[in-house]
Parts: sequence; structure tokens; C-alpha cells
Amino acid sequence: MKILHTSDWHIGRTLYGRKRYEEFESFLTWLAETIQQNEIDALLVAGDVFDTSAPSNRAQELYYRFLCRVAASSCRHVVVIAGNHDSPSFLNAPRELLKALNVHVVGSSSESLEDEVLVLRSELNAPELIVCAVPYLRDRDIRVAEAGESVEDKEGKLLAGIRSHYAEVAAFAEQKREELGVDIPIVAMGHLFTAGGQTVDGDGVRELYVGSLAHVTAGIFPASFDYLALGHLHVPQKVNGLETIRYSGSPLPMGFGEAKQQKSVCLVVFNHEEGQGKPPSVQLIDVPVFQKLERVKGDWESISSRMLELSATDFQGWVEVIYEGEEVIGDLRERLETAVSGTGVEILRIKNNRIIDHVLGQIHEEETLDDLDVSDVFERCLAVHEVPEDQRPELLRAYQETVSSLYEDHVKAE
Repeated sequence: MKILHTSDWHIGRTLYGRKRYEEFESFLTWLAETIQQNEIDALLVAGDVFDTSAPSNRAQELYYRFLCRVAASSCRHVVVIAGNHDSPSFLNAPRELLKALNVHVVGSSSESLEDEVLVLRSELNAPELIVCAVPYLRDRDIRVAEAGESVEDKEGKLLAGIRSHYAEVAAFAEQKREELGVDIPIVAMGHLFTAGGQTVDGDGVRELYVGSLAHVTAGIFPASFDYLALGHLHVPQKVNGLETIRYSGSPLPMGFGEAKQQKSVCLVVFNHEEGQGKPPSVQLIDVPVFQKLERVKGDWESISSRMLELSATDFQGWVEVIYEGEEVIGDLRERLETAVSGTGVEILRIKNNRIIDHVLGQIHEEETLDDLDVSDVFERCLAVHEVPEDQRPELLRAYQETVSSLYEDHVKAE
């Protein structure tokens, strides 16, 4: 039995305003081809299929076209659970229709464990795998709020609720297996944050429960699970060093902080010929890079040098520049645009840490940033750049008119 574990597609996500549909389409095409080449029997998608609860028509089209393509392949089953970014009702809406394609969708937890414990069968209708498809467990699913409870009380209830839910689905799965009379593997799925899990700056991974830092430990998962396919964290990783409890990670870098990270999906193989109870073998399959990203940091000399290298190697991709030099450079954007003119380098973001430090440095010891309004900050910027005094009133007036216009547009939109 060959299983492919993936998660956190975030279809529809943008990067500093740049749409990435071509990347998502390329990934899904590659994934469908990988499923066919490796003769995958079941695909597990552990949450965050979409980036928002109301995905665009283009995002939906990519998702459904992919499911139809996989349904026509050698892959017998697809199991999709909702993540914290997904809308449970949206994912569940076509659930009955997708069942005809052997696509099983679990958008939310329900009172009936039958909805989460799936028996997958072979072409000859023989049971071959039990999947505990546990979606992202929302706060209301696993605890009852009480007035006056402390943060510690809340976290304790959340962790107890998650532990209890997994214990119940595991017990139900074992009962199912006994009823079937066949010793088939039990695989679980989940979308949560485990203690000690690795994240990357700017990856967009959110704390799952508002006002709480509740992270579950590997110890809450029942030992009856032969493999646990997790989603939520974007860095591919084992949990507590265990081969059979893993995050597949996101298949695309969600931000420039992940630019150098090798993305992958997990190939999980159960070999029945080697005897029951033997743990599966797990192998990572590297995901190709569909859109090159590069983060360039440092002073002007190191940044300009790296930009020259990228241009010389005919780099075709998106770049984030973080300036950290001592010199205050007011025309940083103009310099960078000149440096990459006529090349395949596209600069999506420029962060001038020196200017930020200088502006904040103008705040007196007895002040905080909260003590300043937007006009105060703009005036500090004029001072940092040593703009002549006689030019400042007109610039400040133009700035205030712009801010006022933006505010009025926002009020109208509301």
C-alpha cells in the first residue's frame, strides 16, 4: 500500500501582492504526475488546501481539476481534511458528489465518529486501510468555555479535548478493524501545532487558538496509529524524531524566509508481505522549484554585489531586499531598480532597516511609538533625510492630504 502525504497547499496565496496561480498549477500538475509514476494508492491532504475561507474561482478550478485528474489515475483514494485556513462548510459542500470519485472530504468534526473514521477498500472491495481523518479541531469542537477561567485552564481544556478526540477515533478505528477481521494499517491525519515544531519567519503559520499557546505533544497520540500525517507547519519535519509522525510541510515556499528550504511530500509504504505490525517505510520526494525566490540582506556593497551575481547568472525570479547597512540611503529603491534594469530579477519587497532604526531613534527616551501620530512619524522622516526646513511644510501638507484621502476611501468601503 503506497500513500502520499501532503498538506498546506494554500491555493490562492499571494506574495506581496503578486498572484501565484501558475505556481500552484505547476505543483498540482507535478503532484498528479508523481502519483501516477509512483503508483500511489491513496493521497492524504492534511489541511489548508486554500489560503482563505472564500477561495477565488481560479483557486477552486485548480483544486477540482486536480481531483478529477487524480480520480482518473491509478490512485484509488484521496482523503482531504480542513485546516485552520479552510472553510469547513465550503470544503464539505461537494462532499457527497466527490465520494463518487473516491475523494473523501472531512471539513469539520462531528458527533458521529463514522464521519472521521474511513475504511478504504481495494478495487475488489477488500478493506486495505483505515484512515482517522481528523480535521482542524476548532475551539468550540473540543471544549466548553466558562466565565472566569484562566489561560492555564483554557489551555488545559484544549489539550485534554484534543487528546480525548484522538483517543475516541483511535478506539473506534480499532473496533472497526476487529469487526472487519483483517489486520490492516490505521493511519491518522491532523492539522495542529505540536510542541517543539519548527517554523520560519514570515511563513504565515498562525497560533491556532486565540489567547492560547496550546501546543500538543507527541504523547497525546494513541500508539495504535501506524502513521500520523500532519499539517499546519510549513517546514518538513518529524515530531520528536519519530519517522511515523510527520509534517509534510508546504509544497511551495510561503515567503522569502523559506526560499532556501527544500520542499517535499512524504511517500509512505506499507509492505504487507513483510508481516503485520511492521512500521511503514517513509521516503521524502523533493518538490521542484516552480518560482525562484531569493532574500538579499546586508549593507549596500554586499547587496549590490549579490544583485550583480544574480544578473550575471541570468536569474529569473523574485527578490526581497533587506538593507542593514550603517549608511542612510534615501534612494535605495532607485539604486536597486537601476541595478536590475533589463534583467530577469523582480524585486517584490524592499525593507530599509536603517531608515526604520533612524526614525525610531528619533523617539526620545520618554516617548514610545504609541505617543506619535502619523504626522509626527513623517516629520521625523523628513528630519532623518535632512530635508530643508522651507520644503517641509508643503511636504507635510501633501502627506496629510494623502492620509486623509486614504481614510475617507476606507470609511466609504466600510
